[in-house]
Amino acid sequence: MSALERLGGFVAQTAPPAGAMRELTELHLIDSIGACIAGSHTAEGSALHRFHDSMPDGPASPGLDLGTRCAQARLSEIDDIHLASMTTPGGIVIPAALSIAAGPFAADDVFAAILAGYEVMTRLGRAIDGPAVLYRGIWPTYFATPAAVAAVTARLLRLDARAAVNALALALTFAAPGVGHHNAATSARWLAVGNAARNGRTAALAAQRGLTGDLKLLDGNFLPDIYGITPDLAVLADGLGEGSVLPDVSFKPWCAARQTMAATQALREIIAGGVAPASVTEVGAFVLPPHRRMIDHGVVTGDRASHLTSLPYCMALAAVEPEQAFEVQQSPSQLPEAVRAFMTKIKVEADEGLLADYPQRWRARVRVVADGRTHELAVTDVPGDPARTFDRALVRTKFLRFVTPALGPKHAELMLARCEDACANGRLEDLAAFI
Repeated sequence: MSALERLGGFVAQTAPPAGAMRELTELHLIDSIGACIAGSHTAEGSALHRFHDSMPDGPASPGLDLGTRCAQARLSEIDDIHLASMTTPGGIVIPAALSIAAGPFAADDVFAAILAGYEVMTRLGRAIDGPAVLYRGIWPTYFATPAAVAAVTARLLRLDARAAVNALALALTFAAPGVGHHNAATSARWLAVGNAARNGRTAALAAQRGLTGDLKLLDGNFLPDIYGITPDLAVLADGLGEGSVLPDVSFKPWCAARQTMAATQALREIIAGGVAPASVTEVGAFVLPPHRRMIDHGVVTGDRASHLTSLPYCMALAAVEPEQAFEVQQSPSQLPEAVRAFMTKIKVEADEGLLADYPQRWRARVRVVADGRTHELAVTDVPGDPARTFDRALVRTKFLRFVTPALGPKHAELMLARCEDACANGRLEDLAAFI
């Protein structure tokens, strides 16, 4: 039996979560709905809405609805992330599950489908060494999205093991490595990842009707020859059913690329310890060597991604305009002078000593000179990571913080109440209408 066949068998038999795992699944569901709503109100999210509505079958297309919601949640940059696989499962898996579940599906099946999707995405990301291939231009989440959504769909439709593995095999034929550089006002990456999600649903529906795929696709030379990737097949199947990956998935505490957050958190804590930002004359940010090239740059007006991935910008916001880190659009028409001035004080350096437990943990170290004194702090985990995980109160606070600018205070509170009531009453099919 191939690793893919074992993974398909797991998908077909994934049990619904119970107890603490059910609670955690609900929290990721609420967090992902918040990301979808917030993302839909960005310039990129609005463009996706217009594209959706312009299509001849847009208002009546389940696949287009699903793809649009997945893209909007993912582009928010506040969706959850699994560090070891470099994938962001919640922004894809949960909008897909809720979109498909807008019909006669039991809540237990929806929750089981979510767990199956998380498992498939993160295992694929680890199998292709997501933390390494990302910096070759391969986007692990994009690569894994068709298979993850196929897993969600297969479990919701209660496909048997044979059909489920064929759904995964068919979905993998849709897997693509990347989308080029995201340097435009409405990046092609969001249209692409939404379409990848639609393809995953299509693969599962095809498998339901008897279409089959290459069940040994990952065992041969396909990935090495086409993508230059030799997958670690053991990762796909080892320990299946012995636990869930969900406790290892991080919530994001604010809006930015996760690679910027440990150093930013260190600066936040130094400032909270009594160092006045105005007194700072020099900042040294020591980061993981694989991350440095991605985050050591300035910003370009109108290019949202350049702001989200710039460590000097993110650290400067934390110092002089901390509330702006909760602005999802993150693309000011003009950079505030105080932010620009603070950015010039920051020097980013790679530190090999931070790699000890990478990629499971993304460490950083910051040295600040202020008033002639040096302050240094290393951060291993940021708020939302498994070691500093969010409870329900923190998830609620985050939801309202990001959804209120989009919906207003009254409707944000109402949306949160609907999410919590739907989870408590097992009526998840009601949620798709609100995202």
